[in-house]
Amino acid sequence: MILEERASTHIYRQKRMFTKEELEAREHLCVHEQPAYCSAACPLKLDAKAVTQAIAQGDFDKALRLYEKITPLPHILSSLCEAPCEGKCKLCSLGDGIALRELEAAAVAYGSHGKGRGLLRKKTKTAAIFGADLFTLFLAGELSKKMYPVTFYLSQSDAGALLTQVLPKVPQGAEADVSGLDVRFVWNADPESCFRREAKQYDLVCASFTVFNALYPQDHSDEALMVCRERNLITGPWQGILGAAFAAKKAALSADRMAQKLDPANTRGQEGSVETRLYTSLEGVAPSKRIACTDRECAIAEAARCIQCRCEECIKGCAYLRHYKKFPRVLTREIYNNVSIIMGDHMMNKPINACSLCGQCSVLCPNGYDMAEVCLIARRNMVTTGKMPLAPHEFALMDMLFSNGEAFLSLAQPGFTTCKYVFFPGCQASAIAPQAVRAAYLDLCDRLQGGVALMLGCCGAICDWAGRYELYDDTVAFLREKLESLGNPVVIAGCPTCKKQLTGQGQQVRGIWEVLEEIGLPPHGQFCGPVAVHDGCGARGDRQTQDSIRRIAEELGCQVTQTPYEGDQAPCCGYGGLTQYANREVADEMTVQCLERSDLPYLSYCMACRDRFARQGRRSMHLLELVYNTPADDCPDISAKRKNRLELKYGLMKQIWNQEVPEMEPEFVIEYTPEAESMMDDRMILQSDVVQVLRNLRETGQGILDEETGLCLTSLRLGNVTFWVRFEPIAGGYRVHRAYSHRMNIVNRE
Repeated sequence: MILEERASTHIYRQKRMFTKEELEAREHLCVHEQPAYCSAACPLKLDAKAVTQAIAQGDFDKALRLYEKITPLPHILSSLCEAPCEGKCKLCSLGDGIALRELEAAAVAYGSHGKGRGLLRKKTKTAAIFGADLFTLFLAGELSKKMYPVTFYLSQSDAGALLTQVLPKVPQGAEADVSGLDVRFVWNADPESCFRREAKQYDLVCASFTVFNALYPQDHSDEALMVCRERNLITGPWQGILGAAFAAKKAALSADRMAQKLDPANTRGQEGSVETRLYTSLEGVAPSKRIACTDRECAIAEAARCIQCRCEECIKGCAYLRHYKKFPRVLTREIYNNVSIIMGDHMMNKPINACSLCGQCSVLCPNGYDMAEVCLIARRNMVTTGKMPLAPHEFALMDMLFSNGEAFLSLAQPGFTTCKYVFFPGCQASAIAPQAVRAAYLDLCDRLQGGVALMLGCCGAICDWAGRYELYDDTVAFLREKLESLGNPVVIAGCPTCKKQLTGQGQQVRGIWEVLEEIGLPPHGQFCGPVAVHDGCGARGDRQTQDSIRRIAEELGCQVTQTPYEGDQAPCCGYGGLTQYANREVADEMTVQCLERSDLPYLSYCMACRDRFARQGRRSMHLLELVYNTPADDCPDISAKRKNRLELKYGLMKQIWNQEVPEMEPEFVIEYTPEAESMMDDRMILQSDVVQVLRNLRETGQGILDEETGLCLTSLRLGNVTFWVRFEPIAGGYRVHRAYSHRMNIVNRE
C-alpha cells in the first residue's frame, strides 16, 4: 500500500456532497433556529426571549424597542392582550410559567421610547381609514409605521371618547399611544358619508368592518389578507385585542403590496402563530413561583426566571461545535457550499477535519442530526476531487501503514494451522500497553479451546476517518486475506473501535470483555478504588460492551461512579476522527471536556482515551491493565509507541513461536536532549526519521557546520516531508539538539 499526496485538480469527479433535497432534509432536522414556544404562539412574532433577557439585565429601554417593533400601540396591547404565549411557556410543565404580559407592560412602563424614524421620508401614496374600531386604530399605527400619510375619519369627538368606545377598559397610557400616532384625525365625522365623498382621492382605502358591511352588505372580505378584492378595499373581520392587532398587521402588508401594484397575496411568508419544533430540556431546572411585576426590581426578578428556551443539546455535549460556535445546520451549509459550490482548497478544511466523527451529536440531538456523517462525506468528497491535502492526516496514515507493515503480525497459535479465534488488540494497545496485550493473549490461549491466533495491526479506522476510501478498501482486503489464511476465526477485539470497524467489514467479532465475562477473570487483578468510567466513542450504541466494562470493574473491586454524558452520550477524547492530528486545539478542548466530568481517576477501555487523559495529568488506566495487573508507562512519545509495537511483535515471535528476530538498535549511537525529545513528539518527528537523516549524513557527508556553536545541521527528504536535524558528534554517534520538518522541496541548481 502506497501513500501519495494528491495534487489539486479542476477535474471534479464528484461535484456535490448531497442533492439539494438531501441537504434541505438534513437541515430540517436541526431545530436550533425554531422559535421559542411563547414566540411561536404569538401571531405578532414577538421575540419574547430577547425581551425577557433585556429586562433580566435591567435594560428596559431595549425591551421596549423590541416590543415596539410588533405594535404601534404598546400601552394598549401590553395591558389588554389575551397573552396566548403565557400558556405555551415551557415552565408551565413545572408549575408557573413566565408572566409575559406583565413583563411587556413593565417594558412599556419603565422603558424610554425611541426617537422616531430618523430620516425616513413619507411615501407619496396616501391612505384613508373610515370608521373607528380596535382594528382600524391598530391599522392607522401600522400604516403610519410604513410611512404612509394616513387620514383617519371617525365619529368620536376626541381620543378619550375613541378609546372608551373601542376598548373594554382604558389602560393607563392609552391616550399617549393615540397621540403618538403620526396620523391626521378627522373627528366628529360621518365615516360612511365621508367614504362616499372622499375615498376616491386616496391611493389606499381602509374601512372598519362595520362601515364595510353598511356600504357593501353583499360583498365579502378575504380574512387572510384583510382585503375585499372587488372593491380594492382594506377591511375584514377580527376578534379580540390580539386578533385586532394581528389583523391590522396583515392589512398593512396587503396595503403595501397594493400600493406597489402587486397582488396582496404575494410573498407574504408565514403569518400568525405557528407550531414550533423546538426541543428544550428541563433537566436540572427547578420549579419556581411567578413574581408579580409591581416594580422594576420585581420585573427583573420575574424575567430572570426565563430559561431562554433553545435547543443546544449537541452544542452542550460537543466541544467541536462549541469551538466553532455554530450549530449543525449552519456548519453543514457552510461545508456544503465550500465543497459543492465554491470548491476551494482550504476554506473549510480545518472545520471538516476537526470533527472527531464520534457520533455523539446524533445521540444528543432529539432528531438524530449526524454532523459526523456530514464531515466524513466531505472528507471523502475532497479526497475524490483532489481538494483534501494529505498533510493533516499524513502522520496518522503513515503510522497505520507501519502497523500493517513492519509491525504487523498474523500467526496461528502453535500447534494449530487454523484457529477458532484470533485476538486483535488494536494498534494503540500494542503501542501503549504491550505487556497487557502479551498477558491477555497468553491467557486466552490457555483458557479457550480451538486455538487462538494473534493479529497485531490496524483495523483501518485511520484511513476511514481520513476519507482515504481507496486505502481503506485495500486495508479491508488485506485483513480479510490474513483472516482467511487463519481459517476465518472469530475476532476477539481488544478495542471498541476495532470491534466496530471489523464488524462493519463483515467479520464475526466479539469484544474481549464479553469473552472474559464468559470464561471468568484471571486471578491477581489489580484493585484501584473509586473510578470514573469513560466510554470510548467506538462503543457508542454497544450497550453490551458498556455494561460488561462496569461489571468487570466492579468485580475487580472498583467503585464505579456515574458521570454526566456517559454511555452512548460520552464525548470523544480527541483522538477519534484524527482530530489530534488535524486540529490539536480542538482535540485538547475535547480532552479537557471529558475530564471535567469527574475529579476521580479515569478507567477506560480504549487505549487512545487512556493516553489522552494521562497527557493531561489525570491518573488514567485501561481495564486490561487492571485485569492482568500490568501497569503501562504513562505518555509514551510517538517513537516509543512504534518501538513498543516492534518489541511486542518480535518478543512474542521469539517467546511463543521460537522464531529468529532482527536486531532493533541502530548501527550507531544516538542521544537526544530533553528539548529535542519534546520538540520531536510535539512535531510528530520519529526517532526512526532522525536515524534515516543521520544515516544519509554518514553515507553522503552532506551537512552544515555552525562554527560559532559547534553544532551541525543536515537534512533529508522522506516522502512528502523534509526533515532537518541539528546535532553534535559524540563518541560512536551523535547527540541530537533539535529536529524539525517542512514540506518545501529544496532544489539544488548548478
